[in-house]
Amino acid sequence: MSGERAPAVALRAPRGGPPPGEAATRVTEEILHDTLHGSSRGVVVDSPPGAGKSTLVVRAARELAAAGRRLMVVAQTNAQVDDLVDRLAREDPELPVGRLHSSEPDPYDRVLDDHPAVRTAPRIDALDGLDVVVSTAAKWAWVKTDTPWEHAIVDEAYQMRSDALLAVAGLFERALFVGDPGQLDPFSQVGAEQWAGLAYDPAASAVTTLLAHNPDLPQHRLPVSWRLPASAAPLVSAAFYPYTPFRSGTEEGERTLAFTGAPDGSAADRVIDEAAVAGWGLLELPPRHTPRTDPEAVAAVARVVRRLLYREGRTTGERAAAPAPLSADRIAVGTAHRDQAAAVRAALADRGVTGVVVDTANRLQGREFDVTVVLHPLSGRPDATAFHLETGRLCVLASRHRHACIVVCRAGVPELLDEHPSTEPVQLGVTVKFPDGWEAHQAVLAHLARHTVRA
Repeated sequence: MSGERAPAVALRAPRGGPPPGEAATRVTEEILHDTLHGSSRGVVVDSPPGAGKSTLVVRAARELAAAGRRLMVVAQTNAQVDDLVDRLAREDPELPVGRLHSSEPDPYDRVLDDHPAVRTAPRIDALDGLDVVVSTAAKWAWVKTDTPWEHAIVDEAYQMRSDALLAVAGLFERALFVGDPGQLDPFSQVGAEQWAGLAYDPAASAVTTLLAHNPDLPQHRLPVSWRLPASAAPLVSAAFYPYTPFRSGTEEGERTLAFTGAPDGSAADRVIDEAAVAGWGLLELPPRHTPRTDPEAVAAVARVVRRLLYREGRTTGERAAAPAPLSADRIAVGTAHRDQAAAVRAALADRGVTGVVVDTANRLQGREFDVTVVLHPLSGRPDATAFHLETGRLCVLASRHRHACIVVCRAGVPELLDEHPSTEPVQLGVTVKFPDGWEAHQAVLAHLARHTVRA
């Protein structure tokens, strides 16, 4: 990966304007005004990674409940539902909240039982009279009612398929849709090519279909990422959100990552030190075509994680004055495939490392850590498929961290991208997603080239 390659896009953070907190507050007030007092049947909110989507959802739910509006909240996974209910109960312990769940064993996080105002039930009639009811889109699809809810909040709306929205649309009169357009597209187990380009494509995201039929709905954008540090926001914004730029909520130097343990001179330690200073590090392995689960790359990831813990890192930032230890639960490893994640878990276990989250981009989506170690989706591959080039996958992997991101990758990926331009068929009526995966990967790799350590 040559350091002479020019960035595919200009990596500049938005400048000028009000301070981050003031800008975020102003947009939030506009969103709440349109939600509570507007005449439109829907309000759409786009959010960059770590911009406070959950905070907005919780605040909107509380204000709608305080205004006497009957409210249903739709999330995409049980974990998201449990997190939202827990946050609602913590911020407003007196607010009656219903958690609608399945009839399976252990259908919800038992932490919800600690909140007196939270009621859980597998049937909607057991939650009658509650101000707020929260459940997954899949569960809401089974609910029947003669009296629709006045309002709905749809969380992670870009990860919801339009057919799932259609299944619940009759349950509410107005809705607030909140999501991140740069993350992974909705997942479908069956091919949907026959519907591509049609206004009722069931595999399209809920927001895409909603706006196709209702282009005049109010749209807002959260302008600040409170997760990404000042070292990361310019790259992620320019590479993945070129038309909706955002900035970090912190300034250069406001967060630090330092280590008390001395480095041993290895490539793993050198890339750790680079990432501690610059926020990014690329551990580059020799070029080679490998199996999908590359043993050398897996071992390199495990070595980096082990050294991160062995050197006893300390983080500082705006959340606390005193340094906090970089513990195992504040480190994550991201991969493209489940077999790669399983191999990394096994390699870490062999080295006596426990407590580190290791998972695919799909399952890391929405989560936050201090340091992430990423096995690049195109490392060692002989080709560049649509799956590995998907913009959202790389965006998720590159945007989970508060302090630093270390990428492990074999050399030769920029050349691979040049040799494999996009060959996906052009489908009439389908909005071209920009930036495409080719350009996003080139932009990220060009930036990482400045922070490369060769193994």
